[in-house]
Amino acid sequence: MNVIEKIEHWGDTHHPRWLDILRIALGIVIFLKGVTFLSNTESLRRLIEETHIQIYTWGAVHYVAFSHLVGGILIAIGLLTRVAIGFQLPILFGAVFFVNITQGLSFLNSELWISIVILMLLIVFFVVGSGPYSLDHQMRQRKGY
Repeated sequence: MNVIEKIEHWGDTHHPRWLDILRIALGIVIFLKGVTFLSNTESLRRLIEETHIQIYTWGAVHYVAFSHLVGGILIAIGLLTRVAIGFQLPILFGAVFFVNITQGLSFLNSELWISIVILMLLIVFFVVGSGPYSLDHQMRQRKGY
């Protein structure tokens, strides 16, 4: 059993059911954030440009919006949860350490605190997995794993 299989096994055996409700809510929040990014791509473009990181801005805008839309749905229904979270982690690291931190570490910067909470939840669900109320769990049961 390699390290990834050990982490998955530990996450599957130590997963309280209330955590699934939190995972579903997290997926919905990420999906809604993707919808707001799609409805106002100009503000997302400005946010990315303010970081002064040399990246293709419109490519980053489309990556963020698409990852939030698809990843939010996948996280909410519990399908390929760890993969979907893997696509979300770079976005949230960038949001916490490059975008929102430039506006200061104050209690008034609510976007920073929301980004930190979502980043922490993504890391938790990356470790513990999708849980018993997910499509991943249903598919494993049908295959007999």
